[in-house]
Amino acid sequence: MLTAQLLNSTLVQTTPLLLCALAALITSRANILNVAVEGMALAAAFAAIAVGQATDSSALGLLAALFAATAMAFLFGAVAIGLGADFIVAGLGLNILADGGALFLLEEVYQDPGGLRPDQFPDLWRVPANALSNLPLLGGALEGQSAIALAAFAAVPLCAVFLYRTPVGYALRAVGEDEAAAAAAGIRAARIKMLAVLISGVLSGLAGAQLAMDRLHFFLPDMTSGRGFIGLSAALFGGAEPWPTAGAAFLFGLAGALGDRLQSFQAPSEFVLMAPYVAALLALTIARWRAARRAKPAPIRNRQT
Repeated sequence: MLTAQLLNSTLVQTTPLLLCALAALITSRANILNVAVEGMALAAAFAAIAVGQATDSSALGLLAALFAATAMAFLFGAVAIGLGADFIVAGLGLNILADGGALFLLEEVYQDPGGLRPDQFPDLWRVPANALSNLPLLGGALEGQSAIALAAFAAVPLCAVFLYRTPVGYALRAVGEDEAAAAAAGIRAARIKMLAVLISGVLSGLAGAQLAMDRLHFFLPDMTSGRGFIGLSAALFGGAEPWPTAGAAFLFGLAGALGDRLQSFQAPSEFVLMAPYVAALLALTIARWRAARRAKPAPIRNRQT
């Protein structure tokens, strides 16, 4: 039975996955396979803790996270779109840059390559306890959720409206479906693709800030732990549609929350850690199987005359 406590934990696990999934979805609709979401989120997580510690302000930490992720997104777009580099190669290079850059700054600035752990750190605004006690199940699940989590859930319908109800969304989908035809219609494909990449940077920045600032209040190297790739898996499983993608992210978050619950049964920690990744592999397998079925030509039946 899905209790309020389990649902609360699921939403906590889902939030960064959902934001990474939406980031990958936006670029996917522009025909960009964005594996750089991982590096964007990692850079955002480091910037959030570094600036939040220096300023004692969660708002400035959040802004720093958004700026860092957007800057990484711009670099990715400049290399992949402006210079014509392969998207996957550019994305993997950006991930290595984010990982190596964080380690370099930890060593040179903080003299601690193991991570950045402030003694005190400002907390994000979150839904107060008992504020939603009148709502059964959902109230208990939402209480204690951060402002970033609420923004992530609101981002799903906003993405749907953006893609299907705005001229820019129409242009973005047109570029993704047939770039040559879109260019012939007067759409500046390169600008639309860069816009999609920058939007993915903002969403990835929120994901990184959530990871670092919500419950942990510290930064560790590779703390994203593949969440960007799991988010990409959710977008692929959801067919790059906002609501199915959100549903896939929720299932991955539920797998992570159930994995945490296994600790109470003294399950090996390896099983706990691998739960969301197993779910992602299953989702990718199912998505690939569905794509193969759609691509399979219909059987030709002999017609009697």
